[in-house]
Amino acid sequence: MKTKTLRQDKVNVVTLGCSKNLVDSENLITQLKGNDYDVVHDSNEKDANVVIVNTCGFIDLAKEESVNTILHYAHLKTEGEIEKLYVTGCLSERYKQNLEEDIPEVDAFFGTLELPGLLAKLNADYKHELVGERVTTTPQHFAYLKISEGCNRTCSFCAIPLMRGKHISQPIEKLVKEAENFARMGVKELILIAQELTYYGLDIYKKRALPELLHALADVEGIEWIRLHYAYPSKFPKEIFDVMAERKEICNYLDIPLQHANDEVLKRMRRQITQAETRELIEYARTRVPGITIRTTLLVGHPGETEEEFQDLCDFVEDMKFERVGVFQYSHEESTIAYEVEDDVTPEIKAERASQIMEIQQDISLAKNQERIGKTLRVLFDRKEGEYFVGRTEYDSPEVDNEVLVEAKTNYVRIGDFANVKITGAEDYDLFGDVVKEENGSSTHL
Repeated sequence: MKTKTLRQDKVNVVTLGCSKNLVDSENLITQLKGNDYDVVHDSNEKDANVVIVNTCGFIDLAKEESVNTILHYAHLKTEGEIEKLYVTGCLSERYKQNLEEDIPEVDAFFGTLELPGLLAKLNADYKHELVGERVTTTPQHFAYLKISEGCNRTCSFCAIPLMRGKHISQPIEKLVKEAENFARMGVKELILIAQELTYYGLDIYKKRALPELLHALADVEGIEWIRLHYAYPSKFPKEIFDVMAERKEICNYLDIPLQHANDEVLKRMRRQITQAETRELIEYARTRVPGITIRTTLLVGHPGETEEEFQDLCDFVEDMKFERVGVFQYSHEESTIAYEVEDDVTPEIKAERASQIMEIQQDISLAKNQERIGKTLRVLFDRKEGEYFVGRTEYDSPEVDNEVLVEAKTNYVRIGDFANVKITGAEDYDLFGDVVKEENGSSTHL
């Protein structure tokens, strides 16, 4: 007797939010592929009959984007263009009950740590043998390595612990194995991410073990750059700077969200640090690792932030001259500590203050970029865009930082390769240059 042939499911995984969410999506894709599913990521094609939306719930704008994306695919399901719609991630973790009531077209909602349940819904097994192996959706030469999940901090404005839970470190051996797999795949740059890097190891090793992890990852053959993202400034383990100074594989780059500089605002934010301590930490970093790039994120408009307190932040940014700065406007998040007080800074003032910080930073960034003119920098090339090859130095992370552009008609590079580039021009957030030629006329690929 002939069996009925069913069309095989094709799954489109749609990722919203940060790089930590992207890693979760990559793990999901890896598991689905291990179960012989046909899977695509962020595809605009209409050939997938199952869609999984991995949501962000960080701030109002992110939540709005997530809801709009779910509604878009719910409409497609109603129109018969897709058969199944599942939602996972931070928004689903935090507002599952509300979402189930408001968007009944979704077949099921899953939280941030419910990957096995989502797989089971798709009749797929969670394959433990795939742990440490991951399909990447980034360009082949770099990958994100999530070293821990969750956060034990109690910052007044932050809802992440509500969505991601308590801090859980991944063992060094597991992370090294993952790094070795990446190296075999051709990955040259690892970007270490977590909600809080410096807390790494306290739960499983009873000490801050990030320095030990960095040494172990730097020993992995084939990995040439290791970049640090999202480090908390309070009680910062300064041995990290020793490893950075000793190991050429560790980029002279640190992403350390400071959020504010005024002592009263920092107290209300529950950041467990003062401006004086922050200054001492940054000055120590710049002394121990000359040429280090400090990237920071600031938050304006926290409840109670006065004009004088904001001006203190402006003066701090002007004085410290950070290489990279990003700014968020405060979002009044339910169940956070700050939600208990009035959100008394108007949206207009928040936007004004964010713009003012970025105007200060724009001048700083231009001046620092102009200092690079005439210097030769090692550049990792990410892509070709229009008339330019576009790459980054060790001082720049993908998507959020400066880029180096070389004209394609006069230079040749291979995407995913390093090359020495002499900087010939600078703008606020971009450098321009030419690939350094060897004596035989060929480009210097490293």
